[in-house]
Amino acid sequence: MLEQQNQVWTIRDLMKFTIDHLQGRGFDEARLTVELLLSHALQCQRIELYTHFDKPLSDEERKAFRGLYERRLAHEPVQYIVGTTSFMGLQFAVDKRVFIPRPETETLVEQLMMKCNQREAEEETRILDVGTGSGNIAVSLAKLIKRSRITSVDRSLEALEVARTNARAHGVAESIAFENADFFAPLESRFPHQFDFLVGNPPYVSIQEWQTLDPEVRQFEPKHAVSDQNDGYEFYRRIGEVAAQLVRKSGWVLVEVGHGQAERVSDLFRTAAFEEISVVNDLQDIPRVVMGRCS
Repeated sequence: MLEQQNQVWTIRDLMKFTIDHLQGRGFDEARLTVELLLSHALQCQRIELYTHFDKPLSDEERKAFRGLYERRLAHEPVQYIVGTTSFMGLQFAVDKRVFIPRPETETLVEQLMMKCNQREAEEETRILDVGTGSGNIAVSLAKLIKRSRITSVDRSLEALEVARTNARAHGVAESIAFENADFFAPLESRFPHQFDFLVGNPPYVSIQEWQTLDPEVRQFEPKHAVSDQNDGYEFYRRIGEVAAQLVRKSGWVLVEVGHGQAERVSDLFRTAAFEEISVVNDLQDIPRVVMGRCS
């Protein structure tokens, strides 16, 4: 229908048709999806779609939108199609090289910010960000925490390219050291000092759960950034093993966990002799962050 050359399509017509079409195909957030794709195709703000509701679209504009729309029909995530996503009120470049930041991870950043705010103002805060991906955690912390020095580790060189791009875009590249490293390889000798905080949103989907994920995740997002290829707890066990070497005494470890994982991760932290272990729920009231103090 979008290819009909003789019909005049306004923004209103196109939005109504494609929203109904997406909903009929079972896609969530159909209106938001169409707004994002159409504003990207027209290179305008979303609000302008509504202030120019009756604007006729040219063949070129319809063609540009159709290309984006067909990618979404193939289940490619909207964030990859438009090339950006929002996190902590900031815009981050994302593509298939990196896991797409989720809103629930903002709870992790907020909890670390609260911990940092409890420190003496003149102290420099040293943070180790494990599995940085797009750099959303590191960049947000560098923007929001004064006198922070962040080391971000990822095994993927491609992911680090995206993270560096985001750090430069937000003017915090000088505050973040990006390291290409496998978290399961010896790390202690790579760093000349211990850290005040270790933070991470590790791959916590088990290999069994991976098979049940939506096609948006399984077909497009990097598998190693989503699943540990095991039981979902490999990275938490590893953090327990190396925290004493990487984090100073009385420093803190904060991690995001998947649905139903908080209790077992808390037990792993107790086994690692962490103290003051606590769990924080996200805005959907799901236990999302586990934190503990190194003894």
